[in-house]
Amino acid sequence: MRKNYRMKNIFADKASLVLRRMLKDPERRWVVRDFTGPGGVSLGMSQEVLKAMEKKGYIERVKKGPNSYAILTNKEKLISDWLEEYSFDQNVIDTYYSTDKNILNKFRKVLKENQYALTLHTGANFITSFVRTEEIFIYLSLKDWKKDILNIRQKLDLKELVRGGNIHLIHPFYKNSVFFNTQKIKGYTVVSNLQLYLDLYNFQPRGREQAEHLRNLLEEKGRNLE
Repeated sequence: MRKNYRMKNIFADKASLVLRRMLKDPERRWVVRDFTGPGGVSLGMSQEVLKAMEKKGYIERVKKGPNSYAILTNKEKLISDWLEEYSFDQNVIDTYYSTDKNILNKFRKVLKENQYALTLHTGANFITSFVRTEEIFIYLSLKDWKKDILNIRQKLDLKELVRGGNIHLIHPFYKNSVFFNTQKIKGYTVVSNLQLYLDLYNFQPRGREQAEHLRNLLEEKGRNLE
């Protein structure tokens, strides 16, 4: 029996997989089933997200019977509305401290590439080298958060301070979609350029500055926020 969906928020975790796929290939003609299957959403959710996107003016739907399709027509409005709905602060973050200047490389050795993704200035600087910072921000995908975090902390000698720290381990708000379209840069796994932009835009310090610099740099290279 098929579930009946009422789409409350197309910027929610699983629903955003539809948006992310469309932004990754903005010229494509899409059908409902393109968003289903492994790593995707259900048929019902796919239909409801597309309906909501049409109402908001992000897409146009061409109805030609079996040859019907949807196409992304206003990606700028889609992204700007997404920035209104999402903030990096929606993630849950465990913060620790390390004096090790080589800690990022050690993280890469301890974690599998599908277990983590770098974000904020940590990830963006692999593309821009724009903001100098000692802070490290890492999304983690762990089966047992408490147990696995303890194991990581022991291996990397991460200290817990009363306040503050420089190592930020992120339990993602977008637990399904934050790892969509990750990229490998200089041997490190970094979130997609779209996720970097979303995370940075309302982040302090210097997040918006970095976000706009990243976007400009990508546009110069003829690349999309995807």
